[in-house]
Amino acid sequence: MKVHLIAGGAGFIGVNLAATLLQRGDAVIVIDDLSRGLRDNMAGLTGHNSFTFIEADCSEPDVLDAALGDLKIDEVWHMAANSDIPAGVADYKVDLRQTFLTTVAILDVMKRRGIPVIHFASSSAIYGDHGDELIHENIGPLLPISNYGAMKLASEAQLRAAKEAYLERVSMFRFPNVIGIPATHGVILDFVRKLLASPDELEVLGNGTQQKSYLHVSDLVSAMVHIADRQEDFAFYNIGPTDDGVTVRFIAETVRDAFRPEAAIRFGEGNRGWVGDVPKFCYSVDKLLATGWRPSLGSSEAVIKAVSEIIAGEAVR
Repeated sequence: MKVHLIAGGAGFIGVNLAATLLQRGDAVIVIDDLSRGLRDNMAGLTGHNSFTFIEADCSEPDVLDAALGDLKIDEVWHMAANSDIPAGVADYKVDLRQTFLTTVAILDVMKRRGIPVIHFASSSAIYGDHGDELIHENIGPLLPISNYGAMKLASEAQLRAAKEAYLERVSMFRFPNVIGIPATHGVILDFVRKLLASPDELEVLGNGTQQKSYLHVSDLVSAMVHIADRQEDFAFYNIGPTDDGVTVRFIAETVRDAFRPEAAIRFGEGNRGWVGDVPKFCYSVDKLLATGWRPSLGSSEAVIKAVSEIIAGEAVR
């Protein structure tokens, strides 16, 4: 039985990953400062005999090391990051601490303890804005346009250096917009909550033409575990659906039709919802498909499923 440490594991992706690893018969330790993740997200995990939760700051190596005590860990899954891109634009220190310094601290502690393997949640944001160009893993130059993307890219570089110096294996997952439950942020949750506050009108940032790939969290976790199981020395993969994505207009209309059919949709101007937003994203997952993995849902199917899940979750709050 392997023991997995999930840093940032109280977040949306982390709790889904933890559930999958526990179902495989492994032990899971989640460490999270709860600045983005929630205790409620772990409600389905806490009763499991092989699950442990530790509340601690993952950006301070001494704090992190002390919090882990004498626990033995086989592999680390680094999910700790700021998930609010506009917040990182407003204050660069948010991404510096939550997205990059967590990487530095985790690697420091791994070196101290001799933990040999790390799996890292990177992002499509590292690539920047390439317009209609198909984005594959070896495209360049990498020119992120948000602090979030910049700190994810810096983390990838730090991981590569650590692999050269002392790590045995590194996996890096570059994924697009991930949706599902328990949602803590994102366009679908934002739209649902806007309609809860103003049932007659849905305000959309931008003109609705923004087009991106959307991946359901169940497919993301499936892909991450698949890549980790391959045990490559140094792996980096785009993870996503096989289609060209859907527009923000499609998402807004799907949420409206399912939740408040009578509401009017009011679009903004321009094709960017916020500073750092990439309006169109064409993502290649051919490298991952060649390993035998395939997503179960396309972008539109993932959106429809996530809309239903999130509406149901918000309705009981």
